[in-house]
Amino acid sequence: MEDKYYSRLIKILIFIIDFNLIQIVFSTVRDLGYATGISDVKFTSFILIFSLIWIIASLTNETYRINKFSNLAAIFKNLLTTELLHGLLIASIVLFLEMYRFDPSFFAVLYFLTTALVMSSRIAFKLIWRYVEVAAIAPRNVIIVGTTRSGKALFDFFSSHGPSLYQCKGFFDDSPNYQLVASQLVKGKCGDIQNFCKAENISEIYFTLPQQYEDTIANLSEFADNNFIYLRIVPEFSKAVASNYNVFLLDSVPVFTPRNEPLGISLNAAVKRLFDILFSLLIIIGIFPIAVPIIALAIRMDSKGPIIFKQIRRGKKNTLFECYKFRTMKTDANPSQQAVKNDCRVTRVGKFLRKSSLDELPQFVNVLLGNMSVVGPRPHISKQDEYAKTIVKYPFRYFVTPGITGYAQVNGFRGETSEPVMMEKRVEYDLKYMENWSLSFDLKIILQTIWIMFRGQKNAY
Repeated sequence: MEDKYYSRLIKILIFIIDFNLIQIVFSTVRDLGYATGISDVKFTSFILIFSLIWIIASLTNETYRINKFSNLAAIFKNLLTTELLHGLLIASIVLFLEMYRFDPSFFAVLYFLTTALVMSSRIAFKLIWRYVEVAAIAPRNVIIVGTTRSGKALFDFFSSHGPSLYQCKGFFDDSPNYQLVASQLVKGKCGDIQNFCKAENISEIYFTLPQQYEDTIANLSEFADNNFIYLRIVPEFSKAVASNYNVFLLDSVPVFTPRNEPLGISLNAAVKRLFDILFSLLIIIGIFPIAVPIIALAIRMDSKGPIIFKQIRRGKKNTLFECYKFRTMKTDANPSQQAVKNDCRVTRVGKFLRKSSLDELPQFVNVLLGNMSVVGPRPHISKQDEYAKTIVKYPFRYFVTPGITGYAQVNGFRGETSEPVMMEKRVEYDLKYMENWSLSFDLKIILQTIWIMFRGQKNAY
């Protein structure tokens, strides 16, 4: 209800505030002398580009999705992710359009002031909202009908998020489940609800029992209408779905899935694909011209054979594709055999490339072609797919596009998988990534990967 009536207004308000703050930042940057030498036409056009990309990055990261329950840590995390994505998009434009290659100090001051002002506006927003909550809104007395998992989740929410808005007075159930709810929280049976509501001035009733309680629902609905009490009916699916089930709406129909599947939502998949294209273009344009000739020359001088190694691997929905890498092994090596420690097939240059993960650099071409993503479960060689016979959830990895790096790899599960437990952990982390995907999660994994490239990883060989 709150999202329907309030969030659109809040989004519009924050959007207007952000837009005006960006104009203030640009004016301040010019007044401080950091825009010296930039013509009015270039300056004005860059303001428009900067503002437009800020809107795109903000909508992508749901920066404008703020309500009274949003905490500052989550808001700041979304803002930082938005700034990273915004900076990446601006950097791509600067690389393509030479007219916007301004002095680095201009960009540094611009982003510093933008971050400071926008974050300050969010803090002010939360302080004002908190004042309105405490000063102007009386807390609502609520009860929960049903000691179900949904009922317990509601109680936890009321206790931790909304003590200034909600006062949960207890549970009512004919057959209480004391394993879920403490006995002192249960105030009576369903027949006791009406008297309790009148005595305690209850404003809202949350009904979480299964739908076969039709008569109870009908009686409560009539009682609630006659006593100006809101009746909320909460579905209970504890026997049908896991605790981390995902809920989304198709028109007005709620749809439940047994797992969180963020990339099963078309908008999320489109955002990830757009990020992959921009990031891979940035690498191909910015790094390939320098790195590829040096690596290619080193490979050719070290051993005979092709510079690029191609291997068929499985991608999204188990489709086959040609995966590109810099060649790190001798030409007579068996490519279907996984590399092991001190592998005699690996060349001298190959050892360095594998240790630093630079052998994966050509896979950014795979990303641009759509065969791979920057982040995702690593595409395995065909022999490793035999684990599908022993690891039940192994095939789930193929629900999403494979990646150059992944959550399993940055947590140490890369390289040789001689023990089944190593592959089990890799699959476990792959599934965690799939169920918790967000653009900020991708950026975190990318930064961890860069750190590992410089630090090195013991099982990268």
